[in-house]
Amino acid sequence: MAKRMGLMLLIVGLFVAGIGTYKFLQIRAAIAQGGAYQPPPETVTTVVAQEDEWSSTLRAIGGVEAVNGVTLSADLSGVVREIAFQSGQRVGKGQVLVRLDVATERAQLAQAVASSDLAKLDLERAEKLVERGAIAQSELDRMRAQAHVSAASVDGYEALIERKTIRAPFAGVLGIRRIDLGQRLAEGDAIVSLQSLDPVYVNFTLPQGDVTELKVGSAVQVSSKEAGLSRVGRITSVNSVIDPRTRNVEVQATLTNNDHQLRPGMFVDVTVDLGKSTRAIALPTSSISYAPYGNSVFVVEEIKDPKSGKAYKGVNQRFVKTGRERGDQVAILDGLKPGDEVVSSGAFKLRPGAAVVVDNKVKPANDPAPKPEDN
Repeated sequence: MAKRMGLMLLIVGLFVAGIGTYKFLQIRAAIAQGGAYQPPPETVTTVVAQEDEWSSTLRAIGGVEAVNGVTLSADLSGVVREIAFQSGQRVGKGQVLVRLDVATERAQLAQAVASSDLAKLDLERAEKLVERGAIAQSELDRMRAQAHVSAASVDGYEALIERKTIRAPFAGVLGIRRIDLGQRLAEGDAIVSLQSLDPVYVNFTLPQGDVTELKVGSAVQVSSKEAGLSRVGRITSVNSVIDPRTRNVEVQATLTNNDHQLRPGMFVDVTVDLGKSTRAIALPTSSISYAPYGNSVFVVEEIKDPKSGKAYKGVNQRFVKTGRERGDQVAILDGLKPGDEVVSSGAFKLRPGAAVVVDNKVKPANDPAPKPEDN
């Protein structure tokens, strides 16, 4: 009985050991097969790196501002008696726009003129009486002072009447009027906006690192796709203070605007020509993998498999120094050489050493001045 039991235990032990050995060999074979597995190559598009003439320009978004622009308002309260302009009208400097009712002031002026005339007559009589010794010199001085006060009163009423006539302080184009005939205006009420539209300012900001490259007189290209316009101006001022919050500097350019297409408040695209150019490799922006630790690209090369020793077409990651952008392109200042084949799309799915298949039937644009159809 004991012999039979021992034999059975031996058989069971051998069976379990056999199964364990089989599973061990099976798992080891699977591990070996997994280690030898090569993922299928990724399909990418590429571009051959080439040096190009890269003009130094700065780009920004600017706002149009009138050289002279105000909202005219009532200097004094009064009732609108005459409106001498139309909305959108071009006016010259000093042209009358609005007259307020001055009937009361004119009556007061007439009274002041009469008092002034009387004071002058009294002064003339007093001067003759002083010569005869009929009145004291002090009385003459009092009358002379009274004549001066009366004359000043006349000047005051004349100035008051003039202030109730609103004139254009400079030549320009009026906006939409905000008043009606017979309306009573309070002091400071808006009447109409007046903008001088030729020339105009374009104000924009640039990073503080570009301050040293900015020069008064540099050419500025201003364009607006929405308005369908493009024109050239010049930098006329660079702010002496950098904004401590944004670390940007404000720049002002002046442009002619004789057709009045540029209106105050418009947003425009601004390109500053720094007047110099460099040689740089131009790549599509889609080629660059941007990261906090550095920007990089993937270069297609022949790579040797360390296990099998076979060569295959794969990619290596290279860190590059990028410059400014233009259109679809970005300048590569360091990290590549002309002739390198760089992945232009599909870089997000790659890793160093990955196998690739190049298919350039459809690839990203690499145009320095793109003109999309739906712009």
